[in-house]
Amino acid sequence: MSEFVPVARADQIPAGEVKVVHAHDKSLALGHCDDGTWGAIDNVCTHDGGVLGEGELEDCLVECPRHGARFDLLTGEVRALPAVFPVNAYPVRIVDGVVEVDVAVPTKPLEIG
Repeated sequence: MSEFVPVARADQIPAGEVKVVHAHDKSLALGHCDDGTWGAIDNVCTHDGGVLGEGELEDCLVECPRHGARFDLLTGEVRALPAVFPVNAYPVRIVDGVVEVDVAVPTKPLEIG
C-alpha cells in the first residue's frame, strides 16, 4: 500500500540539486535531475555512512561527499566505487507543487556480486 508523504515544495529544489529531507523516521536524499525527473534514495552511503543529500547531483547520480561513491537517484544502484552495496530508492510524485515520497515500499535494487 502506498504512503506518499509530503517532504518539500518543488520550487525549493532547483534542477541539478539534491537535498536532505525527512519522511516519518526516514532521512532521504531528494534530488531534482536536470531532465526534470525527481528521485529519492536513503540518505546514507553504504561505503562509510556519508550523507548523500549533501553530495553533488549529475546525470541523476548522487555523489557521496566523503569518498566519491555514486548512486543512481532513481534505482539506488551503485554506479561508482568505493561503495558496493546499493541503497533503497523511493517513488516520488509532485502534487500541486508539493514533492511527495512513497516511503511504504522501497525499491530494492539487485545486488551484484
